[in-house]
Amino acid sequence: MQQRTKQIVAITSILILMGFLLAQPIKGLVNEDKGTAVSNTDAASNISLEWVSQQAKQGLNASIIKEISDIEAQLPSASGPEKIDLLQQLATKWDDVNRPAPLGFVYEELATLDNQLTYWLKAGDAYRAAYTNLQDTATVAVLNGRAIQAYEKALELDAANLDAKTGLGSAYVSGTANPMAGIALLQEVVKSDPDHLEANKSLGLFSMQSRQFDRAIDRFKTVVSIQPDAESYFYLATSYENIGLKREAIAAFEKSRDLAADPTLTQFINRKIDELSK
Repeated sequence: MQQRTKQIVAITSILILMGFLLAQPIKGLVNEDKGTAVSNTDAASNISLEWVSQQAKQGLNASIIKEISDIEAQLPSASGPEKIDLLQQLATKWDDVNRPAPLGFVYEELATLDNQLTYWLKAGDAYRAAYTNLQDTATVAVLNGRAIQAYEKALELDAANLDAKTGLGSAYVSGTANPMAGIALLQEVVKSDPDHLEANKSLGLFSMQSRQFDRAIDRFKTVVSIQPDAESYFYLATSYENIGLKREAIAAFEKSRDLAADPTLTQFINRKIDELSK
């Protein structure tokens, strides 16, 4: 059930992301905006684990909310190994219900108690997942900043870690006024490992956002050759569509539809295929 819930959320995210992806160019790549990174951080400075937890509980089953709240209630009086164990339990709960914002805060707290590379990476990844598709720019700014800090902490522990470089590069592109620094980091990753999945996927998405669809196609062809999934085939199909390669777009859309096996995405893709077949 938990895996199915995550799949539904992922499919919904594909459709939502596409609406924003092509409508909002990356600052510094395709326009002349010289502004600073996403603003309003002062307005969102009170964002904390308690705040995101309260927000994330909305819509959850009452029994799940109680399980999470019971663990949270034990944290203030806990310390040492006991607190780490409680935080690990809490991370599992938030991960099970696909709530990345509180998950990021939990992993960051774990990392401050036990300075492990894995915790910092998971914190950064959760923060990035949390602000993807988020429209509240103040919250985006805070979560993006925390993601950057988490990846920087990870790189302090392992300066050559490609996953940390990928996360940091993606966070730079999506949330700062210096996207080229992020692109450079991502290109450094694929130079070191041409088959790095997340780096290729991030470069593909950013290529789409800057309307460099030929480059996006190259990236997503690499991605689906390594790990074929509905999301990547969807982006590949959309890139083909945007440069007029209808036959290739239809084939990629069909792959996305078959892999997802989700009614919502199936209906959307069938409409796209009908349009492209005319």
